[in-house]
Amino acid sequence: MDAYDDAGAREGRPATGPEAPAGAGIASLSLPYQVVAAVALAVVGVFACVHLAMVFLHVAPSNTLTKQHGAAVDDWIYPEFEQNWKLFAPNPLQQNVAVQVRAQVAGGDGGRRTTDWIDLTAQDAEAIRGSLLPSHTEQNELRRAWDFYLNSHTEDHRPDGLRGRLSESYVRRIVMLRLDERRLGGTVERIQLRSEVRAVPAPSWSTEKTDTEPVHREYPWWKVTAADMPGGAQDDRTEARR
Repeated sequence: MDAYDDAGAREGRPATGPEAPAGAGIASLSLPYQVVAAVALAVVGVFACVHLAMVFLHVAPSNTLTKQHGAAVDDWIYPEFEQNWKLFAPNPLQQNVAVQVRAQVAGGDGGRRTTDWIDLTAQDAEAIRGSLLPSHTEQNELRRAWDFYLNSHTEDHRPDGLRGRLSESYVRRIVMLRLDERRLGGTVERIQLRSEVRAVPAPSWSTEKTDTEPVHREYPWWKVTAADMPGGAQDDRTEARR
């Protein structure tokens, strides 16, 4: 090290002589590692481009590509990457939708009774109110399952193919997870769902008049089968019927 480099080291400046460290980055790697790094970057880039293209086709208006390859786009997007415009435009959601259930319960004496309506959405809201870390299940499970059901059924409650039948099974299992047969005092044989839609009231400073009376829509009764029951409840029901 010459006198200049020695003075620079004492002052905290980097060395400039042959002892200076080599540059960093891909260029500093050996040739095989450069090839591996380049291939990895290319794969990541291709994946990112494909993902952006799929998301664009998912949110874009119907076109020739989505008509021809809609199934492939849906398979890529659902359920992890679903996108929608409900928060922004054209019409933000202005209603609160609650999912409620009532059950037909068979008692040990052979009699049957129908419960009052049980508000499952209100149970979720109560569970997350005041919670700093509410669970994803309490926030989204029932809501997303109900959206799945409505979007895969016709206006007269007929399932739209396999997705519709799958949505029915999914909703029934969620409901039976929430219903406690021991508390109901018997075996749940049938369940009926209904939605309660209530408009969000206008803010206090607004002159807009909003009708906040709830609107109910009832859905057909479903017979509960063993496939709808949680594992523990299945075992209890099997033993009870023997």
